[in-house]
Amino acid sequence: MLIIGIVIAIILMICINVPIAIALAVGGIIGLLGYEGWGSLVTIALDMYDGATKFSLIAIPMFVLAGAIMNAGGVTDRLINFVSALIGFVRGGLAMVNIGVSLFFAEISGSAVADVAAMGSVLIPQMKKRGYSGPLAAAVTSSSASLAIIIPPSIPMILYATSAGTSVEQLFVAGIIPGLLGAAGLMFVAYIFARRYDLPTEEAFNVARLRETFWDALPAFSLPVIILGGIFGGFVTATEAAGLAVLAAFVVGLWYNQLDLRHLRRSMLDGGMQTAVVMLLVAASVVMGGFLTRAQLPQDLAQGILDLTSNKWMILLILNIFFLIIGFFLHSAAAIILVVPIVIPLINAAGIDPIHFGLVVTLNLAIGQQTPPVASVLITACAVARANIWAVSKVNIWFVLVLLAVLMMCTYIPAIPMFLVHYFYG
Repeated sequence: MLIIGIVIAIILMICINVPIAIALAVGGIIGLLGYEGWGSLVTIALDMYDGATKFSLIAIPMFVLAGAIMNAGGVTDRLINFVSALIGFVRGGLAMVNIGVSLFFAEISGSAVADVAAMGSVLIPQMKKRGYSGPLAAAVTSSSASLAIIIPPSIPMILYATSAGTSVEQLFVAGIIPGLLGAAGLMFVAYIFARRYDLPTEEAFNVARLRETFWDALPAFSLPVIILGGIFGGFVTATEAAGLAVLAAFVVGLWYNQLDLRHLRRSMLDGGMQTAVVMLLVAASVVMGGFLTRAQLPQDLAQGILDLTSNKWMILLILNIFFLIIGFFLHSAAAIILVVPIVIPLINAAGIDPIHFGLVVTLNLAIGQQTPPVASVLITACAVARANIWAVSKVNIWFVLVLLAVLMMCTYIPAIPMFLVHYFYG
C-alpha cells in the first residue's frame, strides 16, 4: 500500500507542475521514512551528492558545451554547405541536407534538443522559402534531431549506462548502425514527400563545389574523428573524449575565426540549465533507488513478469510497449533514471544483454521525443517553425514510423546493434 500511495503522490505532484526531480526525491524520502524511520535519512545528502558526481556523468556537460562551441564557431554553416554540395541535387535536397547535417551534429552534441535548436533556426526558414510547408519543415527537423540520441555520443546512453552499471563505450558502438539506418529511412520518406509536393533540388552536382566545401569543412570533420576514434580505439574513455571534444571544438572555432561570443554565452547558459536539470534528476533518483531497493520492487516486478512468461522476446515486447507509453509523458532523462533501475533485474533474469536493451530503450525514448503531450524535441521544432503541433504531428507520423521500424529491427534482430560491439569487444 505504501508503494501505491507514493506512486499516486508522485503522479499528483507532476500533474500540478512540481518538477519531476523534486517529486521523485519527496516520494523516496516518504518511502524511506515508512520503511526504516528517521534514521534512514542521516546520509541522504551524501548519497545524493555521490550519485550526481559519478565520473561518467561529467561527459554530459562537456558534450553539451562542445555542441554550443561548434554552433557558435561557424562549424554548423560549413557542415550545411558541404552536405548541400553532396546531396543537394536530389529532389527535396534541403530536407536531405537537414537530415545529413543532423547526423554530423549528433556526433558532437549528444542532445536532440540542442540539435533541433541549432539546425532548426538555420534550416527551417530556408526550407519554408523553398516551398516546404511549415509542418513538413518542422517534422523533418524534429525527427532527424532524434538521431542525436541514437548516434554516439548520446546523453541518454550515458545516463542508461550509469543507471544499469554497464559500458558507455559499448553502448556508443551499438548505436552506430541503427543511427545510420534511421537516417537512411528518414531520407527515403523525405524524398517521397518531395516527389509528392514537387519540391525543388538545391543545386546541380558539381565536383569542384564539393571539393571546395569539403576542404572548408575538413577541420569540422576532425571532431567526430577525435571523439569516436578516441573511444573506439581504446585511447580514451567517453568522459575523457567529451573533454577532448570541447578542446577540439574551441580550436576549430578559432581556426575559422568566427566565434560568436554572445551566441556562445547564450548556448552555454542553456546547456548549463539542461545539465543542472539532469543532475538534479540523478541525485533524486538515488533517494528513490534507496527506497525501491529496500521495498524489493525491482525483484518483485521481475518475478511477476517471469511468472507470466520466460520468453525473452515476449519480455522485450512488453518492455517496448511500456517504454513507448512512458515516452509519451516523461523526458528521456527522467524515464531512464526512474524506470531503468526497476527493470534491470528483469533483464538480467531473462538473459537479455544489457547493451542490447540499452539501445532498445534509447530508440523508444527517441520516439517519445516525437509524440505529444511531452515531445520536447517536437515542441522545440514547432516553436522554431511557428507551426501548430498537431499539424506537424500529422506529417511527422511518417517519420516516426521509420524510427519505429528501426526499433523493431534492433529489438528482434540483435545482430544489427550488436555486430560492431562483438567485432570491437568480442
